[in-house]
Amino acid sequence: MPDKKKKKFKDTAFGKILLGAAHIINPALGKLLEGVMSPKEAIQAISESKISVEDKIKLQQMIYDHQNTELEEISKRWSSDMSSDNKLSKSIRPLSLAFVLISTILLIFIDSGFINFAVDSEWKELLKMLLITIVAAYFGGRSYEKGQSIKK
Repeated sequence: MPDKKKKKFKDTAFGKILLGAAHIINPALGKLLEGVMSPKEAIQAISESKISVEDKIKLQQMIYDHQNTELEEISKRWSSDMSSDNKLSKSIRPLSLAFVLISTILLIFIDSGFINFAVDSEWKELLKMLLITIVAAYFGGRSYEKGQSIKK
């Protein structure tokens, strides 16, 4: 399995927009943000920079707004899936969650020596990342949607 490198924050669409704004506000900060990998690291770099508090707040607000927009778009997509007539679009998330949980349990038994079979560490790592992503998206997304409906 080839080693896929994670995109740097500056290579993402939002990273390019934020870097453009940072270069305009403060060129030194723009240079600093070029090396960060995630929005969390970008916020930390902004907090530690020597720019005015107002500029820090503007840049951090851009990041928070972008993250909130992403969550809202995901919620809209999931709501659209649930209102669809297609049974697959309604059940894909629960089925994915069930599949990954069952696969993880089977892998635990296989890895513990219950079955004489060797599983490469790359597959274990892939399954771990899938499990984290699907569980976080399923339960985190549901919590976010519920919070938004309570807010209204």
